Amino acid sequence: MSEPGPFASSPCMACEIAPDYFDPLAVDQEQARDVARWRKAERARLLADRQALSVSQRRAAADMIAARVDTLLAERFPSVDGLTLSAWWPIKAELNLRPWLESLLARGARVTLPVVTAPSAPLAFRLWTPDCRMVQGFWKIPVPTDGPEVVPDLTLAPLVGWDPAGFRLGYGGGYFDRTLAVLSPRPMTIGIGLQSARLATIFPQPHDIALDVILTEAGVQYEQKDA
Repeated sequence: MSEPGPFASSPCMACEIAPDYFDPLAVDQEQARDVARWRKAERARLLADRQALSVSQRRAAADMIAARVDTLLAERFPSVDGLTLSAWWPIKAELNLRPWLESLLARGARVTLPVVTAPSAPLAFRLWTPDCRMVQGFWKIPVPTDGPEVVPDLTLAPLVGWDPAGFRLGYGGGYFDRTLAVLSPRPMTIGIGLQSARLATIFPQPHDIALDVILTEAGVQYEQKDA
């Protein structure tokens, strides 16, 4: 696929791929395959770039991001006491926010981790603490063994890539978008990733859901006006 040109007027920018594009709700199968192939290649490139970073570089980025999320939370919420948020267990050289999550617990917040309960189903969220019992879930990612499932007030989403329109490039399973589509009330969503993972566009498709905020070690990169 050729490099993306200037942003189009269409909300999903699909005309950058198909010049005769006219219906933002239609799904052209050939176009969708082109986007899927492009995303797969970009995902592999970005994951390799992230893996090449040293542990100290990733730790420094995580520390800067944790401080910036604290600032954002202080602007949005009177206190984190009683706030329920979801995070992630780091895999594939993802940023490790667990020390910061422990500090949130000490301040009265509740932390959850996403759990895949069935293939292609929306995620569930189970409460997590550093001493809770964990088991291997799908893809061998540790998840809380049991406990109540809750709906978070705030969801932190790890970014493989991101674009300035607020869209997230993940691992390709569609679990996060599928979950946001059914959660009620919908939580505030903050994408967390590296500044170097910025893409001009991810070529959003009808199923892609924009995040409320995208935040990197360089600060807030996107914020919905009404978020």
